[in-house]
Amino acid sequence: MSSPEVIPVTLLTGFLGSGKTTVLNHLIRVLPRTAVLMNEFGEVGLDHLLLEKMQGPLALLAGGCICCTVSGNLAPSLKNLYMARQKGEVPAFERAVIETTGIADPAPILDVLLHDKWLRARFRLDGVVTTVDAVLGAQQLDSYFEAVRQVAVADRLLLTKVDLADDAGRAALEDRLRALNPAAPILQVRQGVLDVSEIFGLGLYEPASKTPDVQGWLKDSRYAPVRRNALGQVRQADAAAESHDSRIRAFSIALDAPISRMGLESALAMLVSFRSEYLLRFKAIVNVAGEDTPSVLHGVQHVLYPEAKLAAWPDGDRRSRFVFIVRDLDPAFVAKVLADFSDATEELLPPQVVEKENRP
Repeated sequence: MSSPEVIPVTLLTGFLGSGKTTVLNHLIRVLPRTAVLMNEFGEVGLDHLLLEKMQGPLALLAGGCICCTVSGNLAPSLKNLYMARQKGEVPAFERAVIETTGIADPAPILDVLLHDKWLRARFRLDGVVTTVDAVLGAQQLDSYFEAVRQVAVADRLLLTKVDLADDAGRAALEDRLRALNPAAPILQVRQGVLDVSEIFGLGLYEPASKTPDVQGWLKDSRYAPVRRNALGQVRQADAAAESHDSRIRAFSIALDAPISRMGLESALAMLVSFRSEYLLRFKAIVNVAGEDTPSVLHGVQHVLYPEAKLAAWPDGDRRSRFVFIVRDLDPAFVAKVLADFSDATEELLPPQVVEKENRP
């Protein structure tokens, strides 16, 4: 029996009015064999009526936010679409796009995609694409932490309505987005039009060749390096007194010595179990003690992606490299947890943290 065909899934998110449906219209115009799962908040949905004629199927998840009220409908909807495709009841779509409401937290959606074994065998998460309004984006980041969270978890950031924004405001917003998420490329979008090849194929493997592009995926050089300090205290932020941006830290950690398997699992379990609400996103390539090839890890809040094992090291760098985007969490605390639990033998720098304050 042959293995089922695995279909890439893109999560399209972004705050209210940031142009998700306009971008989606362009996507299905260029790539019509796309299945769309659209979430609309409220009893009566209207956004799906704005979609142009499409050759792929549409599943409407109405009546609530996809990350809470209707999250239980996502898995059955994907399963039904796949089975209908196999039976020829709908066009043989080549990819799927999930469009969330503007207030959705992406993490529960990713949880469904990654932890349902049936779905994992037939769908793979290709990437998270977040739209940001070039005119109102700064105001939304100031006012709504949901907007900040959507930016932090993105693989690509689409700056929409750039034709309506002044140059100075747009440039300032781009600098702010780079501080919040250093690794996500920012693509300028006018009237929803963009090169669709820039937002698909965002996973670790290039779909055609299956060649691991670790550097392109990890981008650890874009994050400020952090080492463990003597205390490593959790940062106690006063949400009322501080801006959302000042509560977000993006940083990298490198460990020279191989990490024990048990130590690695214990460190991640501690971070996820006790600090998941602060751990917005992390990626890593890890040198596990006693194993010849590296492991690749990826997580969003409490959601840990299945570990991937590479066939070989992609380059001569054998260090374990982690990148994190966190909220209200001292980077030195994270470095200390990794170093303490992993039994790494690297000589740590003097008690200090070298990290970039993520302020606009």
